Amino acid sequence: MFDFITKNKRLVQIILVLIAVPFAFFGVDIYFRFTDTDRFVAEVGRQKISQQEFGQVLRDRQETMQRLLGGKADSALLDNPELRLGVLEGLVRQRLLLSRAAQLDLAVPDSQLQAAIAGVPAFQQDGKFSDARYEQFLRAQGKTPLGFEAEVRQDLMIRRLTEAYADTALASMSVAERLLRASEQRREVSRYTLTAGQFAPQVKLEADAAQKYYDNHREEFQTPEQVRLEYIVLTLDHVAAQIRVSPEELKKHYDDPGRAAQFRVPEQRQASHILVSVDAGAAAEARQAARAKAEQIHKQLAQNPGKFSEFAKQYSQDPGSAAQGGDLGFIARGAMKDLKGFEDALFGMRPGEISAPVESQYGFHIIRLTAVQPGKTTSFEEARGQIESELRKQLAGRKFAEVAENLSNIVFEQADSLKPAAELLKTGIQTSGWLSRRGAEEKLLNNEKLLQAVFSEDVLRNKRNTEVIEIAPNTLITARVAQHKPAAVRPFGEVSGEIAKKLTARQAAQLAASDGRARLEKLRQGHDAGVKWGPAELVSRADPRGVPEAVLRQVFRLDVTKLPAYVGVEDAESGYTLVKVSRVVEAQEIGREETQAFAQQLRQLLGQEEFAAYVASLMLKADVKLRLDLIEKR
Repeated sequence: MFDFITKNKRLVQIILVLIAVPFAFFGVDIYFRFTDTDRFVAEVGRQKISQQEFGQVLRDRQETMQRLLGGKADSALLDNPELRLGVLEGLVRQRLLLSRAAQLDLAVPDSQLQAAIAGVPAFQQDGKFSDARYEQFLRAQGKTPLGFEAEVRQDLMIRRLTEAYADTALASMSVAERLLRASEQRREVSRYTLTAGQFAPQVKLEADAAQKYYDNHREEFQTPEQVRLEYIVLTLDHVAAQIRVSPEELKKHYDDPGRAAQFRVPEQRQASHILVSVDAGAAAEARQAARAKAEQIHKQLAQNPGKFSEFAKQYSQDPGSAAQGGDLGFIARGAMKDLKGFEDALFGMRPGEISAPVESQYGFHIIRLTAVQPGKTTSFEEARGQIESELRKQLAGRKFAEVAENLSNIVFEQADSLKPAAELLKTGIQTSGWLSRRGAEEKLLNNEKLLQAVFSEDVLRNKRNTEVIEIAPNTLITARVAQHKPAAVRPFGEVSGEIAKKLTARQAAQLAASDGRARLEKLRQGHDAGVKWGPAELVSRADPRGVPEAVLRQVFRLDVTKLPAYVGVEDAESGYTLVKVSRVVEAQEIGREETQAFAQQLRQLLGQEEFAAYVASLMLKADVKLRLDLIEKR
């Protein structure tokens, strides 16, 4: 059945990810890292939000959106007034919640902080917290342990505050059942669309219509000020590539006893299992029944060990492995910390052996050891490339700051050319495409601080190099303007055709809508409207079957006490769609478990709404001042 709230909840979560400021690992130090010359985009009581901070968070949000959309996000989605305002409001909410959490003394003990950091998968190796990975992450992000732990501590403070609302909302089972029934109702619809293209031949524009539109909407045809850049990029990898490591240093690193584990590949065992599941908190009778069932399966396997895969598909209650004959793949010791009994049994078996039922919090496992992959030590020659890469990066990390300082000095001292800087770095000078204050097509150059610099008076008018700018961790850039195009209005002759096409389409859509409304009135009066309906389809909110969202919304708002029922939906661009609803199919009987799950999802949504209302009340009580002019795209 269609889970309406689940789908809407996911939509809400995506919107919150894209618009609300992410709390986890955000970088609290950035809140206070601005200078007297920064302009403030907002004030929350005595706290101020700088334009620099806003720009950094906006870029982080845009990068997150690009990742979520697989790097195919439209530029209009990545930078629009709604997103910018959402980022600013998110920063304000962040300040308010941190302040409120501090007032309520929502302190986070060191033990909770340590557990939160240790539980991050990126910091783990073989299922355990790794100091090396933790330090590597901090270096890559340019953070210190003290600063990072402060970020996480404040994140946990805010979570405690949000959970107080999210976990206490109420929703009755009867309300949940009614909503669930409504969400799963299906309606049989037929459609007929009057497209704007059908009416385009009827449109007769006035001779001066395009000129009048051009004169009254000149801002639509404004091309922004643009520049082409020459630029040089300095990265940690570039520095590392120029570092040479001697064979003696490589061998010394390999022979270091403290790094022996790095070159040791542990033994791994390929296991299959049959799980007879039972809840950890189940009554003794239920656990005993599960054990008896597992022992019966094991007894049958003892007589037919070759049928293990067949038995797993038939009896195993582990949905992740049953279809694969119970196969769990290769497992290293320590990889299943929460199943110690399972792991101990597996590493005490011989290949081909089938264990007696092994108890865990998930139930009873019958385990088969399929194969053993012995542990081995990677030889020096095998590890040489990895060691050399690691040492280069370590040495480059130390040298990077020195090279960056030299680069800063030379682009300042010889500000009329990038050639000396290119010679210093032993690299070439790159050239960009056209870019404006609004951004650049090249992702590398789409950096607000860089754009501000290249459109500054000193760089744009005086033809000087920019300062060295950090555009990503361990990535610096310096640029100069190679070509400049002032802002201008495109001439009428260039855009007249576009305008005529636009006005024709607009008037054609209006004619289509007018004709559609007349036909709708005839249909509702029971007359023939000359409509050739498309095939009837059963649609629901979960399965629209290609019906556009705007049309679907009207279909489920329509009064269906008398059938057939008709509705029309106008689209200012494409035309008019007539819809006939000929049948309504109510939801089948809904089980109690499904209703309970739905009610829980509903409670979560209500909790989110209550928390949003709480934040809104904090906003009203606080002295919040916004400078919206400073967050506009320029």
